Amino acid sequence: MVNINQSVAILIDGNNIEKSLHQVHGDKQLMLNFDNLIPKILGNRSLNRLIYFREGKNISSKLAERLHKDYHGSVRPCHKSADIPLSIKATQLASKIDTIIILSGDSDYVELVIHLKSEGVRVEICSVKETTAAILLDEADYYHSIEKVDCFSFESKNKNFKKKVSATRTKNN
Repeated sequence: MVNINQSVAILIDGNNIEKSLHQVHGDKQLMLNFDNLIPKILGNRSLNRLIYFREGKNISSKLAERLHKDYHGSVRPCHKSADIPLSIKATQLASKIDTIIILSGDSDYVELVIHLKSEGVRVEICSVKETTAAILLDEADYYHSIEKVDCFSFESKNKNFKKKVSATRTKNN
């Protein structure tokens, strides 16, 4: 058995991933299930950093709390798109980690991938295949596909919760 000792940073372009999930699956309530996805893409490697970049001010405090509690991760609000802040952070981390996994299918990250690889960093892309730029896939060292099983829907969670509350009320009456 081979012991893999890699330190990994996961950098997430939240807007890109959310938009891709909604576009491909037609469900505006669909979100990443980090409990499924993170272990799947990490394998037996160690997580050094997890940062979720998201444009806008309406960022769920529950998401931030959960990422911090479960993965010592953080959420970074971005003024416009996540491209520049994510790229700066990836460049800053390049000398500290072995692998960077970028959750985005945006071709704007091609130059970043090329640069990181020239610095000796392994670069993996994790995205929704149907919305991922082919040129980004060509440059990456490895690709992880985000499937519907890696997600959950707020709508179905809310429906299940409402059913449980309704059943409890009926039972108690």
